[in-house]
Amino acid sequence: SVPGTRWSRCPFFEDEDEDVGGGGGGASTMLFYSFFKTLVGQEVTVELKNDLALVGRLHSIDQFLNLKLDDVHVADEQKHPHMASVKNCFIRGSVVRYVQLPSDGVDVDALHDATRREARGR
Repeated sequence: SVPGTRWSRCPFFEDEDEDVGGGGGGASTMLFYSFFKTLVGQEVTVELKNDLALVGRLHSIDQFLNLKLDDVHVADEQKHPHMASVKNCFIRGSVVRYVQLPSDGVDVDALHDATRREARGR
């Protein structure tokens, strides 16, 4: 964590019906976790299930696919003006719909190989 950084939790993005500690331990989740760890420091766009899209630099990710973003801005500020002041945020993995990745930051061949190994059971 960055000293002096205050993280906005964004509690209105959370799904109240889900257990906070549930899930996140399967093999396919670990494949995604390992992949997203390689993107730390790069700019990503995270679209949430409530249609809010946030653009920011990926600060960290955990085994539950929870994300921390720095230098955040909203893709559509007119639609979500209440988010204009958010600069850093924590996003619970269960509320993420999509993560748009930088095209130059993804080694597609390595990702295909890892996916094939995962499908075969290693």
